[in-house]
Amino acid sequence: MSEEVNSLSASTTLERPKRWDSAFDPDLVEKDFETIMSRKEITEIDASFPPSLPLDGIVRNDMRLTRLERGDIMVREGDYGNSAFILIEGKVHIATNPQISVEQLGGSSAKVQSIFSRIQGLLKKNWVPEVRMIADNKQLSQTSSERPAGTSIPNIDNVMETHEMITLGEGEVFGELAALGRTPRTATIFASTDVVAIEIRWQGLRDIMKYDTGWRKRIDKNYRETALANHLSNTEILKDLSKEAAEHVSQGALFETYGAFDWHHDFKNKKSAAAEVIIAKEGDYPDGLLLIRAGFARLAKGSDYERRTISYLGAGDTFGLNELYSAWKNPGQKDFQLSNSLTALGYVDIIRIPVEVLEEHVFPNMPEPEDLSSALDERTAADDHLMEWAVDNRFINGSQTMVIDLDRCNRCDDCVRACGNTHGGNPRFRREGDPFEKWMVANACMHCKDPVCMIGCPTGAINRDQYSGSVIINDTTCIGCATCANSCPFENINMVSIRNLEGSIITDGSGNGTPIMKATKCDLCAGRPGGPACVQACPKDALQRVDFRDFQAQARL
Repeated sequence: MSEEVNSLSASTTLERPKRWDSAFDPDLVEKDFETIMSRKEITEIDASFPPSLPLDGIVRNDMRLTRLERGDIMVREGDYGNSAFILIEGKVHIATNPQISVEQLGGSSAKVQSIFSRIQGLLKKNWVPEVRMIADNKQLSQTSSERPAGTSIPNIDNVMETHEMITLGEGEVFGELAALGRTPRTATIFASTDVVAIEIRWQGLRDIMKYDTGWRKRIDKNYRETALANHLSNTEILKDLSKEAAEHVSQGALFETYGAFDWHHDFKNKKSAAAEVIIAKEGDYPDGLLLIRAGFARLAKGSDYERRTISYLGAGDTFGLNELYSAWKNPGQKDFQLSNSLTALGYVDIIRIPVEVLEEHVFPNMPEPEDLSSALDERTAADDHLMEWAVDNRFINGSQTMVIDLDRCNRCDDCVRACGNTHGGNPRFRREGDPFEKWMVANACMHCKDPVCMIGCPTGAINRDQYSGSVIINDTTCIGCATCANSCPFENINMVSIRNLEGSIITDGSGNGTPIMKATKCDLCAGRPGGPACVQACPKDALQRVDFRDFQAQARL
């Protein structure tokens, strides 16, 4: 008995996880490390890094040398990147007019199906799921030595002759804005010669900027000159500023990030949200207006134990406006503090505009903001619980979330059959999911506002449709790497083995017998004139596609 007690009381030790448990390039060779360390962009860094975060550690763990051949795509328009580049050999070009087509970049756009093509599809209906015509699919061999479609520009000489170009040469830095702001790449950049570049993942870029004022000033200056003015002009309270006032606001703005860029991995593994980072706390003195540039944040009242989620904020939303405006309008006001708290839901990128800038250049020329407290008072406990459920599960990220009314649903599975009939015999969703009272969010792609599944796709096969904005997969350029499926926080992307007309699994052409895999998911029946077949097939109108901002009001009714 005493041995059992001693065994139970004995402590177990585990090495604490470190910042660099996972290197950007686990196979970085010493020669490449020395090449990076010798570059002036690194040697000229003037900062005192803490012992736990040395510069050579950042280089070894957060950087790598990227080598590309002429025509290779370095940055793809529309992608969600997480790294920046410093060009050290060769030249790259940016196509400005006209832009390179989605198809040339490995993606696809939904084409509206004609009545004839729909009838033809029904007549040729095949009961073998995931059939592929090998003659039509040049991307089936996943071990081919050729560069996969979507990783290089076809007919590069023709593209360079017919497009207006911007040339970047040695020493140029690019890609940092999307990397730090978790925003889509705004242009395609490709190698016009053989290229060598230092690639820095966003964590390393962030840390260098934190300790080296020169790097931070360079990045901030670039953002202010290229993107900030456009962002401010799209913000409701700032869109009518004079040019001079807008310049003062731009120069006074501060850039901040909260939370983990790769939050989706922890969320998926733990099936719950990680601890939310506090951005602003109820009762604190507000020192500036917060503009959400990317990501999501929870707006709440009360402590962690009695927290009431009021709403969630996304790109374009503001925090602290009412309190700041009231204090400016009533100089003698004593009770000058934040009414609510703001915490990061995963990752949030913020622009902070100091209060003195607001009081001088913004408030004198804007109408009094609307007081939303009365709307909050009208909310019931059921409304609050619905909001907590949506926010905790990150369903707020979805722009086309499949919600099923369980009181109406009679479990006939017509929705599943309709989906399968539209997608070659294999449904693209599962009629199961997370329920709340009479509602259930089904396991179907939500076409997220922040689609983390797009991060890291090597060929650009998973992309946003340029017309509808939905997230779709180009079956031809998908190489079955499962990067998107592993990233999806909601497990709504599946990897499937593809087959020929006889139902046999198609294997890799190298002869090793490995099945060819493809990523599949709901594509909202892209190109189908009537929209998603699942919604149309439901005999009880139990199924709908919703944005949760609109769904809150619908659920109350």
